[in-house]
Amino acid sequence: MARAAAHRPGEPCHCASGLIGVLADREDGTVVRHGALVAKAHAPDTDPEAHRARLALAAHPDVDGVLLPPLPLPVPRQTGTEAGSEADGRTVTVWPYGSPVAPDDPDAAPWEDAARLLALLHRTAPPPALAARLPAMRAPLKVSLAVDRMRRTAPDHPAAATVLSAWRTTPDAGASGPRLLCHGDFHLGQLVREPRPVGDGPWRLIDIDDLGLGDPAWDLARPAAWFAAGILPPEVWSRFLGAYQEAGGPAVGADPWVQLDVPARALTVQTAALAVAKSTAERRPLDEVEGVMIDTCARIAGYRTESAPSAST
Repeated sequence: MARAAAHRPGEPCHCASGLIGVLADREDGTVVRHGALVAKAHAPDTDPEAHRARLALAAHPDVDGVLLPPLPLPVPRQTGTEAGSEADGRTVTVWPYGSPVAPDDPDAAPWEDAARLLALLHRTAPPPALAARLPAMRAPLKVSLAVDRMRRTAPDHPAAATVLSAWRTTPDAGASGPRLLCHGDFHLGQLVREPRPVGDGPWRLIDIDDLGLGDPAWDLARPAAWFAAGILPPEVWSRFLGAYQEAGGPAVGADPWVQLDVPARALTVQTAALAVAKSTAERRPLDEVEGVMIDTCARIAGYRTESAPSAST
């Protein structure tokens, strides 16, 4: 399907072998590259109505310059839908290929660019034609799903009780708050360079699967959790948060931890729960970073601070 989308009918393929292949194959999606585009098979349990609204948002001119838009050319339809074709019951969409953040060059990570994109997304009013159709962004739900996965697959893991204790400090996480446009699953892997005929273009956000309306503090929660755990250096966190605030991001106020405390604790729990589940499935001990997240859960479970650390701590 990716090949058919990349070439006109009957056109031979001259794409280099290095430009064709599987980029990701997980339970929540499979992504295949073919030349200048990628095709994504979304999760089998994707809500079709919510997906159509998210896809329409990504293509809407109001978010031009923030989200990488889908390609207008559909892949050949089998049991086609408004949102794209289907393969084995999974919705497939097609997108331009953009260069991702280099994982081996952390100093070049575009934290400020990401912060400005998030601020612009959060400041954009939901398009009137889509406002009633857009679902809730899925960040709080993904925390619950991660905890449920750990309970099912690793209930006897030595760290499971610690993660659950931390989880109990965040009841009803995401149940209330503002309803602004949110990405729903922000991390640096959700950034690519917009393709240009010559050279790379500006950074854009990708992955529509968790887009929706909700509290924008959740889009800052993963970097906040990493900072609080000691994984993200204070100077990087300060740059990211400062760029977001300078861009008029509405997620936080003068004391950002008033809004970030609960989402950051929840993302810590999510990361730790997935670490326990994955390490159990792979029959291996927790690695160093995973151990840090478990230790952070232990601190969360052991006490509730009235104010979280400042960016200068």
